[in-house]
This record gives sequence, C-alpha cells and structure tokens, in this order.
Amino acid sequence: MSQINPATLADARPALDSAVSVRNVSKNYGDVQALKNLSLEFPRGELTSLLGPSGCGKTTLLKIIAGLLPQSAGQIEVDGKTVTGPGPDRAFVFQDFALLPWANVLRNVAFGLELRGVAKSEREAIAEKYIREVGLAGFEKKFPHQLSGGMRQRVGLARALSVDAQVLLLDEPFSAVDEQTRRKFQEDLLALVANEKKTFIFVTHSIEEAVYVSDQIAILLPRPSRVSEIIRPTSFRGKGVDNIRRDPEYLDIVDEIWASLRSYVE
Repeated sequence: MSQINPATLADARPALDSAVSVRNVSKNYGDVQALKNLSLEFPRGELTSLLGPSGCGKTTLLKIIAGLLPQSAGQIEVDGKTVTGPGPDRAFVFQDFALLPWANVLRNVAFGLELRGVAKSEREAIAEKYIREVGLAGFEKKFPHQLSGGMRQRVGLARALSVDAQVLLLDEPFSAVDEQTRRKFQEDLLALVANEKKTFIFVTHSIEEAVYVSDQIAILLPRPSRVSEIIRPTSFRGKGVDNIRRDPEYLDIVDEIWASLRSYVE
C-alpha cells in the first residue's frame, strides 16, 4: 500500500497522468459549507473511490465533476479543459437507475446515442455490444419493470458505457442490490476497468468495497469536506478476485481506514 499526502497533490499531478483534476473546490448551500478548498487528482484509466462518513460531500463532489452542480469556488478540469456543465466526456450512473420506464433495455442503453443523433442501426449495434458486456444478452426487449434491481443497474451501466465517455461517475451503484449480486457487480467492475481503459470515479459507503475495487481511495472528512488521506492499495491486482479478500494487506487496509473514520461515525 502507498499513501499520498493531499498537500503534495500539485507535485503528483504529472506523474499520475490525471484525467480529472479538482483544484481548491468549495461548495456552499446557504450558510452550510459542504466542501472547502478540496483538491484531488483522478489518474487516467484507474478507479478512484470516494469514501467517508454520511454527509461528507461525496455525491456533491461527484455531481460537480459531472457538471450537474456548480461549485462555489475552485476549478474542475477534465483532460485539461475546464468543466462548465455536463459534457460527452463524462457519463453518470445513478443510484436509483434513472431508466426510461416506457423504453425497453435496448432503447434505454442506446438513448444517449439517440440524443446525439447517431443513426438507429449504429446506436443499436453499440448498445447490443454493451448489453452483452454487462451480462444482459437476451433481455434487449424487456422493460425496466420486468427486471430485477440488479439488472436495472446493469442497464444504467451499459448506457453509460455506450456513449463512450472517458470518465464514468458512479454514485453508489450497488447499494440497492443484495450481497451476492453486489459481489458479482464488484468483480464485473474490476473487469470493466481493466478492459475499457476508462477513468472511473466511484462513490461508496463500504470500506471493504472501496479497498476491493479501487486503484486509489480518497478519504473525505465530514463537512466542510476535504481530503484527509489518499491510499493506493497497490499489491492486489493479479492475485485473482477470489484471493484478494483473504489477503492480509487487504484486511489491514480495511482496519486502518475504519480506525481513521471511526470517530466520525455517529
């Protein structure tokens, strides 16, 4: 495991080849300051988890990066370009699926491409590719109400992948599924990170999940939120998904993170 002091992030940027840079970002809701001078780099082609106690601003930061919410101060850059709103370089996977209830799986997955004016035959071919990739082949004609919660979440993930955004923003995408499905999703997510070569920013409340799936973990403190610690669990990849959870270093990192967050849990 390696750790980075947040104060040295400016020096770390070139070495990390950041896809997303968050620089001195603050967010105020009236008199409440949710984020305060928060800086963080998201390495290209890696999965970074945002981890911290409830109400610490994880989803707020994710929405600011997505361009769905304006910051009060500071700057967000994606590939060196300042974020001023939503853009095709980013795709958001919502916690509550956000599917079109009147559209079948194929159209839901292709919907982002439809909005961009991609021809029907092309967008459906792309959608079918990602439907297969997330394990939903054969369900193309089903409607959201005919799917389980886990299957609906897979549709949302396939839709995000189909628009070929380089940055995928996932807001607790596995929170509404059972433990068995969640573990399968985690394994699938690791495969997607390896195969897609995209940058994933992942919000979770689960320490175990963050350590399991992440290349980098940013621990956020309670509001006004700022980065307290950055952890890179470097030794896990290549050991196989069945072995990671039994790895002594994995267990040690989980315990260390819990110890650092314990005092903030109500």
